[in-house]
Amino acid sequence: QVQLVESGGGSVQPGGSLRLSCAASGSIFSINVMGWYRQAPGKERELVAAITRGGSTNYADSVKGRFTISRDNAKNTVTLQMNSLKPEDTAVYYCNAQIELYRGSSFEYWGQGTLVTVSE
Repeated sequence: QVQLVESGGGSVQPGGSLRLSCAASGSIFSINVMGWYRQAPGKERELVAAITRGGSTNYADSVKGRFTISRDNAKNTVTLQMNSLKPEDTAVYYCNAQIELYRGSSFEYWGQGTLVTVSE
């Protein structure tokens, strides 16, 4: 059974920083794309950042220059460093991974979500 376990959410003032981490565990052959999504109250879930196994990254325009995604392929982990946080970054953040349980397969997994609150 594959699990994605997130950590690192919390409350911070505007301009502050938080670091989110996600670890994938279970019987995993390989992980292709890992990423972070977020969902604010009353809004749809949106992509924040994603990173391929080779290290190519993709960011939402709203977080470019403030957030950095990275991963450790050996540990099956992905990290989101969030700097210069704004109130509009407040949301539940979800880890996402496209996982090969065996060669050529592709399954999507989600973490349980971690709340990030940015306020005075």
